[in-house]
Amino acid sequence: MQASQQLNELKIIYRASFRQRLGAGVVFLVLVALFALFWLVAHDKIDVGRWLEPCGFKQRYNLPCPTCGMTASALAFAQGKILESFYIQPAAALLCCILVVVAFLAFLAAVFGVYLGFVKRFFIEVKIRHIILLLIIIVAAGWAVTLARAVKGV
Repeated sequence: MQASQQLNELKIIYRASFRQRLGAGVVFLVLVALFALFWLVAHDKIDVGRWLEPCGFKQRYNLPCPTCGMTASALAFAQGKILESFYIQPAAALLCCILVVVAFLAFLAAVFGVYLGFVKRFFIEVKIRHIILLLIIIVAAGWAVTLARAVKGV
């Protein structure tokens, strides 16, 4: 039996339909555009200072808000400073890593017309509420780290 037949029997690789390939292409392009925007901001090609006003939560309570540091962390990630990104705001760095994996899987589906079996199982078994709960947990954990740093005075 050939290797390609064995892979199809185990259902590790699935063929993507045209609609799936198109959707994956859109996801890939959106994520590439997002990281390109981060890169441009990180290299001072775009000034976002006028859109990102000082944090009202931090001004009022003198503590970092749940998303404090996420922009700086994403910009460090876009510059390739992955460890620095994790130090600045672990939640944002983790989300950036997840987006890179999603972009890679979307690229595989869009260009080569294949997707891996665990992706199919993920979309069958995982509900939107699970994803939202996971995002809340990630942001809360990142906030806990930034709060601990603020209280400690680092």
